[in-house]
Amino acid sequence: MTVTGIITALVVGLIIGALGRLVVPGKQNIPIWLTMVIGVVAALLGTVLARAFGVASTNGFDWIEFFFQVVLAAIGVALTVGVVGRRGLTR
Repeated sequence: MTVTGIITALVVGLIIGALGRLVVPGKQNIPIWLTMVIGVVAALLGTVLARAFGVASTNGFDWIEFFFQVVLAAIGVALTVGVVGRRGLTR
């Protein structure tokens, strides 16, 4: 894995995590670094899931894979908020 690959994964994770937060209703009192971690994990799991369903290799942008990633990020954000609670993490 190259430095460019790591930076790309972080940027994609941030975007996927942010979109996942937008899908979940209400205020999510979790830090941005946790959103990014959830996004990176959701992006990886979404890709694995898309490959399992055979929809990861399409021409152009992979909308189904993107949908899987955002849904998994939303689930991850909702679970994290449920575990951490509405009070948020202490810094």
